Amino acid sequence: MDTLNAGAPEGAVMLFNGKDLGNWTTRDGEAAGWKVENGEMHVEAKTGDIMTKEEMTDFCLHLEFRCPDMPEATGQAKGNSGVFLQGRYEIQVLDSYGWKVPGMGDCGAIYNQFAPLVNACKKPMEWQSYDVVFRSTREGESGPRLTVLHNGLAILNNVQLDGVCGAALDEDVFASGPLLLQDHGDLVAYRNIWMVELPAEGSATYEPH
Repeated sequence: MDTLNAGAPEGAVMLFNGKDLGNWTTRDGEAAGWKVENGEMHVEAKTGDIMTKEEMTDFCLHLEFRCPDMPEATGQAKGNSGVFLQGRYEIQVLDSYGWKVPGMGDCGAIYNQFAPLVNACKKPMEWQSYDVVFRSTREGESGPRLTVLHNGLAILNNVQLDGVCGAALDEDVFASGPLLLQDHGDLVAYRNIWMVELPAEGSATYEPH
């Protein structure tokens, strides 16, 4: 089921309020330079990546994005951006609509680590959704585990990453980190971004009520 326009549940952390970028900065802590219009944030090309002041550990994330229509572009030049979980692990954003076999650089991929199981892309200029369940790296592990739904379809199922992706903020895999959105020079838009924080583990006991 497509989760487009899903409302944030009670207790969720609103990462984008639809009005301004007061809780977002650049990588070096300066004010975010992207535009906000009609409840959407738009990449302002060449102003740099932006990231939340809030940091994440274990969480469920909902995010919506829209790729521009770039019919003359090909490959990585076609509506490119990225969603970096904890600033370290990139879920690729790209106009991959209609591509038969998605690869490790296409929309929904964990960049250069895991290709999506299926191509769930909509056409460019249509809003799309990512829903992510993220379990941070534990001692003795190389990377976190995550499940990703793209437009309601499971495209990554409890995969364990090999470590951080390229262009990561840092390699401190045991630390919390922000949500970072990439300025790759293409005019991608985002909206309706929220997360629900998860406990590190569930109860190990049964308490009757």
